[in-house]
Amino acid sequence: MALDKKISIVFMGTPEFAVYTLDNLINHNFNIAAVVTAPDKPAGRGMAFQKSAVKIYTEEKKIKILQPTNLKSEDFVNELLLLNADLFVVVAFRMLPEIVWQMPKCGTINLHASLLPQYRGAAPINWAIINGDSVTGVTTFFIEKEIDTGNIIMQEKVIIAPNDNAGTLHDKLMIIGGKLIVETVETIVNKNIIIKSQESFNNNFSKLLPAPKIFKNDCKINWNDSSTNIYNFIRGMSPYPAAWTEFTDKNSTFTAKIFSAVIVENENTNNNIYSDNKTFFHIKCSDNKFIAVKEIQLQNRKKLKIDEFLRGINDDINTWKI
Repeated sequence: MALDKKISIVFMGTPEFAVYTLDNLINHNFNIAAVVTAPDKPAGRGMAFQKSAVKIYTEEKKIKILQPTNLKSEDFVNELLLLNADLFVVVAFRMLPEIVWQMPKCGTINLHASLLPQYRGAAPINWAIINGDSVTGVTTFFIEKEIDTGNIIMQEKVIIAPNDNAGTLHDKLMIIGGKLIVETVETIVNKNIIIKSQESFNNNFSKLLPAPKIFKNDCKINWNDSSTNIYNFIRGMSPYPAAWTEFTDKNSTFTAKIFSAVIVENENTNNNIYSDNKTFFHIKCSDNKFIAVKEIQLQNRKKLKIDEFLRGINDDINTWKI
């Protein structure tokens, strides 16, 4: 039986991660009846209204765009009903109300950037690296009432390299996820879908961990932790939202974001901060190893490589405190 690619799909997503999946569906000739994305938001110094990455792409493709502020509003629900779509595909979007996700006859599927049921929540990519995992993946599943709990359709594992950060892992998962959505939609259309409850995957993990949204205070580095944990924390927060710390010099206390680092050891110093003020900037951890800062950004300054940063500091870094 030939694949019926005339199935009508409403796609829902906002960031660049979702664009790749939408593009994949279009390139495989699926019929996208409309795209739902976040309303334009003011951003930047001038607070000009910015379009989402998904909206920019969708406008180029001349596809109908919906930007509801309230997903439960009668106007938005009626617009969706008029589309009479067979399937909703959700990638990096908001939590949908039941009246929306129950609407299409083929259901509503979601792409999640983890191997569910591991890392349910808003920040699975960050938390997988922060926790030092070596493997993660992507999952497609049917949306149900409780967030990230629906029956699993497909999964694919992805290796986390020791030097991956949240940005590089994001890109790996984005590519694999875009392909997995296409495979998932094809199985739904061909009616040869096999689903499994998330509980049947519990034995794959020694412990199930959450992936809650990350706020600014969650990003502060704890220098009393081990070098390995701090290294994973920095790369799990990079490039966004970025791990930060406080330094105190002779005059003031100020914050700095650290975007990349490596672990070094056997430094011949008792200082918590050790630098030649030219090429390296090392900070001691609880295991007496050091984090060598490679990229840093002082508040209200631009991000710099460590040698550039040190050239611009008219102070002895070794006198700083953390």
